Amino acid sequence: MGYTVIYLSIVVLVPLSTIFFKTFTLSWSEFWSTVLSPRTVAAYKLSFGASLAGGLLNSFFGFIVAWTLVRYSFPGKKLIDVMVDLPFALPTSVAGITLTSIYVQNGWLGRFLVPMESRWHLHHWEWSWR
Repeated sequence: MGYTVIYLSIVVLVPLSTIFFKTFTLSWSEFWSTVLSPRTVAAYKLSFGASLAGGLLNSFFGFIVAWTLVRYSFPGKKLIDVMVDLPFALPTSVAGITLTSIYVQNGWLGRFLVPMESRWHLHHWEWSWR
């Protein structure tokens, strides 16, 4: 228990507290100009918009998958059921480490993507793998 509390404090609470204490060094006008700056508002819109879109898509397709798994018997039903349950069993860090190992330069997909130097232009952003 002691190790967990110390680790949580170092990894989560110290960085979070520095953000909290940094806001006390700002005046109210500086704080509101930072919170309402165009870049920050764009980040809010992107975060909440992507969350809303993801939630709606997950609700729609999740309902269809759940309905199908409950109502029908078909070959591969157990495999799809496992694929649905797997994210609930894996911690987020394990999924992050797995995806990282897949997309690095010598990973399963990274070794094919890096030589292509894939680039996509989407609105104002350029996504590239190098």
